[in-house]
Amino acid sequence: MPDRDPATNADAISLRAAVRARYAAAASAVTTTHPTSAESALPVLDQAGCCGTECCGAPDPSQLVQNLYTVDDVAELPSAAVLASLGCGNPTALAQLSPGETVLDLGSGGGIDVLLSARRVGPTGFAYGLDMTDEMLALASRNAAESGVENVRFLKGEIEQVPLPDTSVDVVISNCVINLSTDKAKVLREAFRVLRPGGRFAVSDVVVQGELPALVRKSVELWAGCVAGALEEHTYRRLLAEAGFIDVEVEVTRVYEPGEAWAVDEGRLVSAFVRATRPAA
Repeated sequence: MPDRDPATNADAISLRAAVRARYAAAASAVTTTHPTSAESALPVLDQAGCCGTECCGAPDPSQLVQNLYTVDDVAELPSAAVLASLGCGNPTALAQLSPGETVLDLGSGGGIDVLLSARRVGPTGFAYGLDMTDEMLALASRNAAESGVENVRFLKGEIEQVPLPDTSVDVVISNCVINLSTDKAKVLREAFRVLRPGGRFAVSDVVVQGELPALVRKSVELWAGCVAGALEEHTYRRLLAEAGFIDVEVEVTRVYEPGEAWAVDEGRLVSAFVRATRPAA
């Protein structure tokens, strides 16, 4: 299949359950261990996070700030929000948010990008986080309360069915989540639907430049680990265009060394900033 999504509904249900379980474990790892530093949380996040330390999962402790977020970004955030971040980029910086804007984070996890967005859009703006995992939603709400941030709301749901009205947000962000979806075309159509005319799509995601082996594509574990479900770059561009977006850009930010389980046949697995715009009219 050109979009590499599951062939059957049963496959999709199985993959979604695996993703939910993996991220529930990641949230529980942070919540139950009450870590006070990246070093103390790393052992559990290595197991629960997205493809471990080699992809969009728990990084080396020093890289939590250096590679994704600035010191200023995380200085006023709860440690649990930073430690629960399992992304592959910093979409809040990519989105170039302005005061007064409304932001939606698809797959908001522990809430780090929602909290950063809320800070950037200020009291006249608003930030929504959407997640399907109860444990992550509870952790995000706790982090928001600890931060004292009031212009946020966390919604339970799936990114293929966004529980917001048409043309209700200015910016859609996401951080290493769209690759986990079992219907990426629908996710992109939903992003287009909720964006206002002229609205921006600005996500960090894992992208394939080349081909992954068929056995990798069929692996539930590697799908939940942000590898098997990653779109080829040309497919990502095509699906965005088919959803109605214009000005599509894919900017590589990191190239991953292939592990034995997911070596790319001809090409590479990368993190990328993916940008697009809903036409103004």
